[in-house]
Amino acid sequence: MKILYFAWLKTKLGISEETVACSAEIRDVDSLVAWIKSRGPQFQEAFIDMDVVRIAVNQEYVITNVPLKDGDEVAFFPPVTGG
Repeated sequence: MKILYFAWLKTKLGISEETVACSAEIRDVDSLVAWIKSRGPQFQEAFIDMDVVRIAVNQEYVITNVPLKDGDEVAFFPPVTGG
């Protein structure tokens, strides 16, 4: 699956996108976030407060845990305000 990072997440992590295979360890959004946090201090820090991180799967905003499969696109971004 393709993982995209936007705004300050991209800056903190030093990457804008990467490709990761689904596995027994990465099977849904919650397990993906847990895996990301386990990758090092900068990942742990960026994802420490999930109240300020929004998630979209295949360009659809999700607020609950959803299953993932190879070929999905998962985007992480801060809340967006408009005016």
